[in-house]
Amino acid sequence: MIKVTPDDLKIISKYISNITGIELDKSKAYLIETRLGGLVKEYQCSSYGELCSRARIDSSKAIENRIIDAISTNETLFFRDIRPFEVLQHKILPDLIDKRAETSSRLFPIPIRIWSAACSTGQEAYSIAIVLRELLPDLKKYQIKLIATDISGAAIAQASYGRYNKFEIERGLPKHVLQKYFIPNGGNWRICDEVRAMVAFDKRNILQPFNGMGKVDIIFCRNIAIYFKPEDRKRLFEKIAGVLEPDGYLIIGSSESLTGMSSMFESKRYLRTIYYQLIQGKGTG
Repeated sequence: MIKVTPDDLKIISKYISNITGIELDKSKAYLIETRLGGLVKEYQCSSYGELCSRARIDSSKAIENRIIDAISTNETLFFRDIRPFEVLQHKILPDLIDKRAETSSRLFPIPIRIWSAACSTGQEAYSIAIVLRELLPDLKKYQIKLIATDISGAAIAQASYGRYNKFEIERGLPKHVLQKYFIPNGGNWRICDEVRAMVAFDKRNILQPFNGMGKVDIIFCRNIAIYFKPEDRKRLFEKIAGVLEPDGYLIIGSSESLTGMSSMFESKRYLRTIYYQLIQGKGTG
């Protein structure tokens, strides 16, 4: 495997930061070699810097997309850090439904719009869909729009298909949920069609403008902003404020905080879990 030189590391780190927001310091040389070494060889490049140069002039964006797919962490599991899903089921959704019921006509379904940003291979989005099905026995009373996006086309493709191997299934998925919502599929498991149909997957770079997103009630944006530099994190949460309903909810990673990062949100606590809502009048949308 070709080793990454200090000059190559600067070039590739800046390139990856520009296209994904992910910051890689000099301690991540091994990660670049491990994840991009195969592409250097496949495209017959003499260095990682040459791989970047080839990606920049590739009008089809094929090389760039391959780099994104390779460098993206895609570390996820079903019901990851279970508490956000407990808060969703026992606090956020009941409160949201009560508020929407007060303002909606009984003749029309109650709208619930949820966005799973940086959804990776779909486990978070399907976990949200399962919570909805468990909490709301009659889904016809609700107009549910569950959007899941990720920068990696490969991750979105797997998420859309909804097939997972034994290792992926055993990470966080209770047995009764597996039996209820998954179907055996050639030694793997596939999410049932009823849950799969609830989620609309799309490739999206959350560093770019949120064109066409519309307003949403609940946003899961967990464990992605930690990889961004501070100014990109600030811009991200400003954009999130712009698409979140004034009484909507933001859930971030358990190790993340908006303290000192954004003045638009205030933290709320339910049991031992923190979630966020816009400070009244702070939304930009």
